[in-house]
Amino acid sequence: MKPAELFHASSVMALGTSISKVTGFIRTILTVALLGTALLADSFNVANTLPNILYNLLVGGALTAIFVPQLIRSFETEDGGHEFASRLVSAVSLILLALVFLGVIFAPALVRIYAPEFSSVGFESEFNLAVAFTRNCLPQIFFMGLFTMLGQIANARGSFAPLMWAPIANNLIVIVIYSALLFFVPQIDLHNITHWQVQVIGWGSTFGVVLQALILIPVVKRAGLMVRPTLRWGGLGKSFSLAGWTLIYVMISQLGYLVTVNVSTTAAVRSAKDGITTGVGFTPYSNAYLIMMLPYSIITISIITALLPQLSRLALQKKLDEVRQQLVGAIRMVGVLTVPSGVAFLLFGPLMTRVLFFGIETSDSVYIGYVVSSLGLGLVAFSIHLILLRGFNSFEDTRTQVWSILFINIVAVGLSYLFLSILPNKWVTVGLGFAFSISYIFGLFLTLRLLDRHVGPIRMSDFISQHFGLFAASLIAMLPLFLLSQYFSWVSGDTSVLVRIAELLVVMVLSPLLYYFVAKSLKIGEVTMIREMVGVQISRVVNSRRKPNADAND
Repeated sequence: MKPAELFHASSVMALGTSISKVTGFIRTILTVALLGTALLADSFNVANTLPNILYNLLVGGALTAIFVPQLIRSFETEDGGHEFASRLVSAVSLILLALVFLGVIFAPALVRIYAPEFSSVGFESEFNLAVAFTRNCLPQIFFMGLFTMLGQIANARGSFAPLMWAPIANNLIVIVIYSALLFFVPQIDLHNITHWQVQVIGWGSTFGVVLQALILIPVVKRAGLMVRPTLRWGGLGKSFSLAGWTLIYVMISQLGYLVTVNVSTTAAVRSAKDGITTGVGFTPYSNAYLIMMLPYSIITISIITALLPQLSRLALQKKLDEVRQQLVGAIRMVGVLTVPSGVAFLLFGPLMTRVLFFGIETSDSVYIGYVVSSLGLGLVAFSIHLILLRGFNSFEDTRTQVWSILFINIVAVGLSYLFLSILPNKWVTVGLGFAFSISYIFGLFLTLRLLDRHVGPIRMSDFISQHFGLFAASLIAMLPLFLLSQYFSWVSGDTSVLVRIAELLVVMVLSPLLYYFVAKSLKIGEVTMIREMVGVQISRVVNSRRKPNADAND
């Protein structure tokens, strides 16, 4: 796939992803304004994260990597895949319902596993709140699975828009619910939160996932696939046996995330015991992680999703050199945007979060910015790692990936516990950001080495000089702005919200412009190429809008 074709295919998905991420971020800001960033927020965020962890740990990874491809292949059978789809959807749905039932029963045990310090003496309120939120949020597991299955069926039938827009509906409904609650109850804290407020917050989040899944039911019906409940599960044995290595991969990843939740909540409780009220636990980490993931989700995911079908065809045809060229080309193209994003997070993380999280104390919002900065160091390595994983997927190799994620998580877990033991409690969450970044930077070398067996060596020299040029361009463009920002902050002290917004807007406008001209002067070809591709995309949109008008005039 040529760079222009790759950019065109990915830009369509990037549009929907961008809107989804923007609405998701507005939802996050409202959640922070509603609950803050300290232990009350941790009680909810741990509970709201558990459905995602359990779903991915037990079903989600296999569902996407193994079950869905088999479902798509079943469309070529005599009955058009109706029977296989009914069996798969019924079997997975019952598994998910059983998981929800067990989770609700054992919710206290789950909270003790992920937030053990909540069980300590004096923190009974946090523990009880986390259990209540968990029981309200766990039904999301069922609807996450339903959304994934129905969405992939719709994609296989050539319907992409509903899958793109359904998460936006999820975010919008939660935005409405949380905005109403924030309007009527502007101040909620750990000591005055009521039972019905807990229900509204927990079930409001769950209702968004329910709506996201149900939107796709009529879409699948219109696509012509009849899915009926059935207890005849014959023929699914191969599907479950193939999922083994994928489940191991996801399990290692989720166990690593368990350590992150565990360490961050431990630091939060210890800080509270020391009288530190600034939110330093899981909530700052999850919010910072969401910000760090924005360029990855919009840029990297869109490009690699468009790239994977072509990689699979080339791998099937044994055109290994072309697979390697496609991977290197994607790394270089993604780097044009992820490298400056990483530098921007490093330099302007606190400025970004002071503006974005306007409903909380300045110290809390700045702290989230420090975590953004620490996570931003690993953005580029994280994005490259995900591109390389698509190389493994193109060869249907789920086994080798396990060694890569195992090494990355061993490094991250070791550093997480090290930082918990040596850092002051208030800096542990920032340390978790560094643990994430360092683990992916070191893990990148192993992932490249493991991919050698399929495509031959992908050398650092294939992209590292370009990335260093992008890094230099980013620093030249942004460092003067950073120094000016620090100078004005030192001179004027704590400025108003409007001044901070203006400051961030200046940075957001000038940084990309300066970056582009510096990178162009350094003769980094991909920068100019992407500008030209953006121009082509804009021309296509303009022409597509003019054509109906011209036809109407004729």
